[in-house]
Amino acid sequence: MSGRLSLGRRRLGRFSAVVAGLVTAALLTAPGVSAAPPATDSAAPAASAGADAPPPDSSFEKVTLNDRPGEPMDLAVLPDKTVLHVTRKGQIWQNNPDSGVNKLVAEMDLYLHDEEGLQNVAIDPGFEKNRWVYLYYSPKLDTPVDDPVTPANEGDAPFDGTSADWDKFKGHLQLSRFKFTGGKLHMDTEQKIMQVPVDRGICCHVGGDIAFDGDGNLYLTTGDDTNPFESQGYSPIDERSTRHPAMDAQRTSANTNDLRGKVLRIKVGRDGSYAIPGGNLFKKGTPKTKPEIYAMGMRNPFRIEVNRETGAVYVADYSPDARQADPKRGPAGHGRWFQVNKAGNYGWPYCVTPTMPYQDYDFATGESRGAFDCAKPVNQSPNNTGLTELPPVQQPDVWYSYSASAEFPGLGTGSIGPMAGPAYDYNRRVANKPGSVAWPRYYDGVPLFHEWTRDYIKEFRLDSSGKVAAINPVVPTVGSPTVDNPMDIEFGPDGALYVLEYGDGYFSENEDAQLARIDYIGPGGNHAPDPKISATPVKGLSPLKVDFSSAGTSDPDGDKLRYAWDFNGDGRTDSRSANPSYTYTKDGVFKATLTVTDEHGRHASWDVDITVGNQAPVVELVKPAANQPFTFGDAVAFEVKVTDEDPIDCSKVQVHYLIGHETHGHPQTTAAGCTGTIQTAPVSGHDPNEITAVFVAEYADSTGLSGSDQVVLKQTP
Repeated sequence: MSGRLSLGRRRLGRFSAVVAGLVTAALLTAPGVSAAPPATDSAAPAASAGADAPPPDSSFEKVTLNDRPGEPMDLAVLPDKTVLHVTRKGQIWQNNPDSGVNKLVAEMDLYLHDEEGLQNVAIDPGFEKNRWVYLYYSPKLDTPVDDPVTPANEGDAPFDGTSADWDKFKGHLQLSRFKFTGGKLHMDTEQKIMQVPVDRGICCHVGGDIAFDGDGNLYLTTGDDTNPFESQGYSPIDERSTRHPAMDAQRTSANTNDLRGKVLRIKVGRDGSYAIPGGNLFKKGTPKTKPEIYAMGMRNPFRIEVNRETGAVYVADYSPDARQADPKRGPAGHGRWFQVNKAGNYGWPYCVTPTMPYQDYDFATGESRGAFDCAKPVNQSPNNTGLTELPPVQQPDVWYSYSASAEFPGLGTGSIGPMAGPAYDYNRRVANKPGSVAWPRYYDGVPLFHEWTRDYIKEFRLDSSGKVAAINPVVPTVGSPTVDNPMDIEFGPDGALYVLEYGDGYFSENEDAQLARIDYIGPGGNHAPDPKISATPVKGLSPLKVDFSSAGTSDPDGDKLRYAWDFNGDGRTDSRSANPSYTYTKDGVFKATLTVTDEHGRHASWDVDITVGNQAPVVELVKPAANQPFTFGDAVAFEVKVTDEDPIDCSKVQVHYLIGHETHGHPQTTAAGCTGTIQTAPVSGHDPNEITAVFVAEYADSTGLSGSDQVVLKQTP
């Protein structure tokens, strides 16, 4: 169901209005900022932030644009307010800002093991003229760069951590761009720009965000591509020759000759080739370095944004899992946020900050060789192909762990999922036009920060020197919660904030997932209508007559409403009746959309799928059973039952095994077949009450219709 307000099957009613008091501000002490008292609830931001009071939440409204976004990864808003969003499995969806219709504009056939797939979408700064859309994805067949393609490189079998046959799992992620014209993304226009190496068949961290600065330079983030599960939640620097190199982040993040664990910066030419802009970390031609590197020493910089006015690159880097410091290993896990204004090294896997080093732990002996030198880090790993002596570790602007932060209490407590958001540019928006939904000047120039695991958006108020002076919640009562596992946030050309939410679950379309827009409507502003839609029946054989109803549709302001129905998902208005009927004569899945417009021109949409002909398969994971006795290291038998009109092809059944960590999961391996066994590995360094084993079964029939089921196993006490 798309385009509706955040109500219905998983929302808790229309948003609560906050009229008593202002948004609470959290004061903090940051590097370079004079000490302040511990943060407490306060009525206004810190004086050093130099800002007026934020507008009340009642001045904002959240409107859902697509309530069934697949497994959502990233979004891009076009100059005409069309929204593109991508799913990890390779779908590129378009939301039409006028009709509210969600349409599939392209689909890619990808390698999907572990966290790989379609990672990101971005548009060129000159999109209105050149129509380029950028994607970062894992090709179906992959090889080491410049090596021949062979079927073995599919990597269907996982690494066991000690296999000697490692090279056949080498692959890459592909940065490319495609033309978007006529409402379609034309896959045959691909210009391949850059390949980033990856070790397939072993988890985790591939990163993958794209952003542009004011000079047109392209920034690409890459993860450390390193397995975190054999390092007890601390720095993964296992150098033993019997272990797969992917157990050692020194081969990537701390390697000056490797593109992983970095922020890369390039300038793309007209033919898709690229040049190296001045100011990167290493000059072109420097031995044992990659000139594309702008910043290094990161674990998984999953989201970045660039302030095109100041040139600052906002980077958020994900945390390891250790809850407590260990004198033999180093500090507890910390998430980080920093503004990169010049090239530098941010320390992973040696240091969290310049004064918070990890220990040089020997995995063979179980002893520590002492703390790393953050001022003069040295990479002596046998897996390193770059320089031995590295640039000094730079100071992050924000760092926080699982417990309450003394420096940044406004970030709260819990699991760590830092996401860098954009800085609002008020002057570039249509803020003064009648009916505008643009956010107010209060947010001008303020970088936003969203937390994937803690379900919030915050603003980072900067002082005159550019340091973080205050952390304030952003519209915390608009929605329930405001955001649910936010994957991406972006200001559109209309000045509204567009948000993509993953929801709670694992590698599927979750119940709480959605694409939405948060509008500023001002005090007493006009609200969007609240559409409702039902259809009887929603599936059957052709010809299929369907009776549609808008019963329950309302307007919060009591405005008169107009109805427009699109029965086929083609952007055309098929009926303006409140309760029409329509007969489908062709087989297929049709996204029937109702758009309701009030007398002031504000509108919202809701849709429902009508399946004509072949129906989606029903998938049941018979084995394992939920909560059956389980210990990590067990071999787990699985059995999948598929019910469908067509003959079942068991070779197309996929069973994914993931390690569940609170609301997110780390994929470990995938098996094919209706029956089989998945061997799990021991997992150390985690509280047994905090991790689970997740099994997800999926099946798609010959027409592309799919079904899935999942179970969660908890460890035996």
